[in-house]
Amino acid sequence: MWSAGCQSIKKKEASTFRVHLEVVHDGTEKNAPIPVYRQNPIYVNVENAPFLTEVHISKASVVDAIGSFQIMIQFDRRGTWLLEQYSTAHRGRRIAIFSHFGPARWLAAPVMNKPITDGLLVFTPDATREESERVVVGLNNVAKEFQKNNP
Repeated sequence: MWSAGCQSIKKKEASTFRVHLEVVHDGTEKNAPIPVYRQNPIYVNVENAPFLTEVHISKASVVDAIGSFQIMIQFDRRGTWLLEQYSTAHRGRRIAIFSHFGPARWLAAPVMNKPITDGLLVFTPDATREESERVVVGLNNVAKEFQKNNP
């Protein structure tokens, strides 16, 4: 967990980032349906344990898109490998992205239509630009602290 090594980061300046895989509900406690998108919620059944977290991030940014904006996450070597493995093996499934950045909520549930081999995850969040900037600042703070403590 990142919090043990990141005690110098103020709570409001840190963000979590959890990527969960969509799975078929199997009746166990290992997965559960979660609501994504506040205006028109969809329910996605996901594994409770994330396969990627904030410790795998090397850099985050908010980027402009046509008529909107997106969050772009660059993963480190291990995160890139995990993203490639999951997006290849589970092509056509959704991933659900959760963040605690002050508020805590599910930000997106994009479909992995193709293998993601470059370690770059870009998605449109269910968040304002200000909230997205807060997510990104917190993720970059955590990434810097984690890299400093784990050279």
